[in-house]
Amino acid sequence: MAERRQIVPCGSTFVPFPRLQPSISDSRERVQVEFYMNENTFKERLKLFFIKNQRSSLRIRLFNFSLKLLSCFLYIIRVLLENPSQGNEWSHIFWVNRSLPLWGLQVSVALISLFETILLGYLSYKGNIWEQILRIPFILEVINAVPFIISIFWPSLRNLFVPVFLNCWLAKHALENMINDLHRAIQRTQSAMFNQVLILISTLLCLIFTCICGIQHLERIGKKLNLFDSLYFCIVTFSTVGFGDVTPETWSSKLFVVAMICVALVVLPIQFEQLAYLWMERQKSGGNYSRHRAQTEKHVVLCVSSLKIDLLMDFLNEFYAHPRLQDYYVVILCPTEMDVQVRRVLQIPMWSQRVIYLQGSALKDQDLLRAKMDDAEACFILSSRCEVDRTSSDHQTILRAWAVKDFAPNCPLYVQILKPENKFHIKFADHVVCEEEFKYAMLALNCICPATSTLITLLVHTSRGQEGQQSPEQWQKMYGRCSGNEVYHIVLEESTFFAEYEGKSFTYASFHAHKKFGVCLIGIRREDNKNILLNPGPRYIMSATDICFYINITKEENSAFKNHDHQKKSNVSRSFYHGPSRLPVHSIIASMGTVAIDLQDTSCRSASGPTLSLPSEGNKEVRRPSIAPVLEVADTSSLQTCDLLSDQSEDETTPDEEMSSNVEYAKGYPPYSPYIGSSPTFCHLLHEKVPFCCLRLDKSCQHNYYEDAKAYGFKNKLIIVAAETAGNGLYNFIVPLRAYYRPKKELNPVILLLDNPLDDLLRCGVTFAANMVVVDKESTMSAEEDYMADAKTIVNVQTLFRLFSSLSIITELTHPANMRFMQFRAKDCYSLALSKLEKKERERGSNLAFMFRLPFAAGRVFSISMLDTLLYQSFVKDYMISITRLLLGLDTTPGSGFLCSMKITEDDLWIRTYARLYQKLCSSTGDVPIGIYRTESQKLTTSECREIASQSQISISVEEWEDTKDAKEQGHHRSNHRNSTSSDQSDHPLLRRKSMQWARRLSRKGPKHSGKTAEKITQQRLNLYRRSERQELAELVKNRMKHLGLSTVGYDEMNDHQSTLSYILINPSPDTRLELNDVVYLIRPDPLAYLPNGEPSRKNSICNTTGQDSREETQL
Repeated sequence: MAERRQIVPCGSTFVPFPRLQPSISDSRERVQVEFYMNENTFKERLKLFFIKNQRSSLRIRLFNFSLKLLSCFLYIIRVLLENPSQGNEWSHIFWVNRSLPLWGLQVSVALISLFETILLGYLSYKGNIWEQILRIPFILEVINAVPFIISIFWPSLRNLFVPVFLNCWLAKHALENMINDLHRAIQRTQSAMFNQVLILISTLLCLIFTCICGIQHLERIGKKLNLFDSLYFCIVTFSTVGFGDVTPETWSSKLFVVAMICVALVVLPIQFEQLAYLWMERQKSGGNYSRHRAQTEKHVVLCVSSLKIDLLMDFLNEFYAHPRLQDYYVVILCPTEMDVQVRRVLQIPMWSQRVIYLQGSALKDQDLLRAKMDDAEACFILSSRCEVDRTSSDHQTILRAWAVKDFAPNCPLYVQILKPENKFHIKFADHVVCEEEFKYAMLALNCICPATSTLITLLVHTSRGQEGQQSPEQWQKMYGRCSGNEVYHIVLEESTFFAEYEGKSFTYASFHAHKKFGVCLIGIRREDNKNILLNPGPRYIMSATDICFYINITKEENSAFKNHDHQKKSNVSRSFYHGPSRLPVHSIIASMGTVAIDLQDTSCRSASGPTLSLPSEGNKEVRRPSIAPVLEVADTSSLQTCDLLSDQSEDETTPDEEMSSNVEYAKGYPPYSPYIGSSPTFCHLLHEKVPFCCLRLDKSCQHNYYEDAKAYGFKNKLIIVAAETAGNGLYNFIVPLRAYYRPKKELNPVILLLDNPLDDLLRCGVTFAANMVVVDKESTMSAEEDYMADAKTIVNVQTLFRLFSSLSIITELTHPANMRFMQFRAKDCYSLALSKLEKKERERGSNLAFMFRLPFAAGRVFSISMLDTLLYQSFVKDYMISITRLLLGLDTTPGSGFLCSMKITEDDLWIRTYARLYQKLCSSTGDVPIGIYRTESQKLTTSECREIASQSQISISVEEWEDTKDAKEQGHHRSNHRNSTSSDQSDHPLLRRKSMQWARRLSRKGPKHSGKTAEKITQQRLNLYRRSERQELAELVKNRMKHLGLSTVGYDEMNDHQSTLSYILINPSPDTRLELNDVVYLIRPDPLAYLPNGEPSRKNSICNTTGQDSREETQL
């Protein structure tokens, strides 16, 4: 068989055509044909080498640039070697003295340059020869090269003057082409600003060099100027100084100077205009983050779709609050142009040196390269919560996260997502905060543990605890001081706080660390385990490598310890828990920057001291009750096992309760999840799924005939959720309310209200509800004015507040600044005082100026944007998101405790102090208290009200306020309302004012009536005057309830609770006095940890059986 031939030209690129299989009938040999991508011609090869190939083209242009510089250098040498000729003949302009070696070098350069120019013109020829000939670089090349080539054949022309200095313009042209080829060769694009600056500098140098050489040559028949004098004249002339000591003398040189000035006036402004335009565009886009700075300094990148001033300041204040982050740079990558407020803030020296704004998209690799994302320490990706379509906003966030992960796989990602169903797309991120998960979980826990949202917000904010210290009110000082507590961590063996408790139980270490140092140990993490355990209980034994998580005003590394021995000696003989008002303490000076805070601490009692026992019923009047000591190692026999899973509510119920309650529960995991990525939670479940028709409370069905909440006869008070839609986030609201550790007898019915007119509110039982939760309306989040996004929610809550004053309303807002409008009272003196305090705290630079607003302090309102700081803190404290999720019940870890609360009753006041309560809880149930929710009466004197009103320039008539207050007390003899001392805004409403005017006109213009009629009218007028707005609203609600056939019993008992204020004390000092109705926040150990191994499996089997029977999707 003949050998198959394949012809492949050397150095060519080809694409082989697929060869067909020869048929049986075809006996001829087939030839393979290659189709070339480039023409296989000599011209194409030359074009590939000189033009198309970046690297070879760069070498050619670099060689050309060197030739032009060499020719200019040879011209300078010729001028320096030439002797000034005598006389003023014009022949000196056209003829020069040129040595033979110099002529030979210039001829060689001319030959090479002209040949290269002709060759490049031939390769770039596209059919129009005049286009190639009339190009300025070609004309200059001909002027500088052709005379030298002619002088080869005509020796008498060797000394002919040739303006070789014009080669500087050809060098400039070669430099521009060389920079472009350099960018193509290294696959990297420099900024347009760099190119424009290079062009401007080269243009200016060429103008100066041309002017120097031209004047020097034309003055050969004049003053015989040398090159230095010409340089001096050009600089003085172009700088518009014009000393006049050196001037051109001949008319030709003067004409040349005029021509050069005209050229400069035309060329340079154009160059400066382009440079200014690029500079303005650079200012808008932000330029690039320096590669050298990225390699030598640390920086983080913040990716947002739109940057608002509030978001920027929250991020900067929280990020730079940590001392070790002071040297970090923040690079902001945003697709929109920087607004005026952000630009003004970034011009402040404190931020201008550390914050760099880049306009660009995270989806473009070029912009990520500008931000040096591959060298960044972290990337924060935030969602835009102000958009109507929150799902679309999440989609944009997901794409940004994917783009960053693809470009910089090793860069840690901190992502904020809005919808929980979109969270599984970004599971690869290092830290994720889902807004709706946290929002609904905090709303739910606010119904169980009051002000949980305020507790979490204060814990995740960085503060020094200096807020409110200038206030005259004691509660604001205590509240502000305790707000400085945060969560910190330290290894046990490296800690002064906890090192001595190695080998002892967790509750023992927590109690004694609080008693001795004032710190609250809340959690632990094993060295070989990533899971954090909140209060693992008294059976947990501390080891040296454990990581301890504690709440304190500052971390241990910033604390200095100082013991006062004289206090210890003076109190050695006194009982540590029977002191009259204050415990003996050692002082610990906790320093943070320039702030020194004196923490109270009690010394440990010796083993030989008196033993405190639990209260005894028999000898209550004989001896004072005592508290058992906290054991180093848990004693199973003496420890009271938490009864949350002992099923007292199930097994020990009375027969009457069993007869009245037809609802049967089982503990287990929900069989279905509304979205991917939800954490399974052990909770109360129904044995059988309720039909969908029975979920409608206002409509009867074949299973029940109830049409309002009252008819259902719920034993516990209701929790009403007013939302716009039943989203998947409601799952995180319901699950904490049905958690397994809550007794059945304390489970509150949950009613979802998708629309809230007055009739629906009354039908769903708002008059006897425990809490009313109002979810922020998503449809109003996009407003022309950003802060108007909360307008609908605020007005709706205010309407509920005016109609049902004693109703506990909990809501969430988009902007923290709008919290001042919650429960708004226009003439409330106390609110005016708090507003003034908030302004002062903001002037002092506080990030928590809003914390003294009564609705926020009481846990009635919060802003989910406050939790943005949780994501920022995770950069320094990578455990904060995990701890917060455990506290809110979003995650459950085996062996980890949960957040709950207990109320201090009159029977508990014998404990007296927070330290004794700490010991009582640790020794009995193993609970760890972390704070107190305290409610006090609101007090404000009339003089204070008058002073505040005058300072605020608000017209308030105190005398009228006092008179109407007396009128109210006389007019409220039938009702049980308790009004605030500052509720004068409801005394003279417009409706009652118009009614009074109508009554006066009627009495003046009407006919004369009898004495009885006149007395009746007078009585009506008096009643109308005394009638308050509260009575009018109450009558309106009662009439509506009667119209709907609802009972008005219970509505009259709704009292106005505005005369009280509530606040949180996080980790108060051990000697803090307990007060009646204090709510103590507890981290209770996991009850499953104390159960036999078989019991949980029994409960799980019930749940699994239930899940197998029901196959339908869960309906919310």
